[in-house]
Amino acid sequence: QVQLVESGGGLVQAGGSLRLACAASGGTFSDYAIGWFRQSPGKKREFVIGISGSGGSTVSADSVKGRFTISRDNAKNTVYLQMDSLKPEDTAAYYCAARKAVPISTLRNNGPDYWGQGTQVTVSS
Repeated sequence: QVQLVESGGGLVQAGGSLRLACAASGGTFSDYAIGWFRQSPGKKREFVIGISGSGGSTVSADSVKGRFTISRDNAKNTVYLQMDSLKPEDTAAYYCAARKAVPISTLRNNGPDYWGQGTQVTVSS
């Protein structure tokens, strides 16, 4: 059983930056592809960005390419999401997600084994 805890959400003005963190426990962290998903009211939860277990590969949604960066520190069992040039449409609850021993595309297309509880990001115009 893997537990995921997100932190770092908050309120920021458009054009600003935020850094989210996802701390994991309960498994061999490097075995897991980790992704960030987001959901805003009335919309489906959507994939944002993901990183492979080794950290060598990343995949991002077109809507965040060039603005969001994902990284991981396997020694600290933590994944980071750096969000720059934030837009009001980035406002959502952001969820960390994990799936063991799969490509990022499988995590994106088929969903995770584990979810975090979410952290709210609000971007004001």
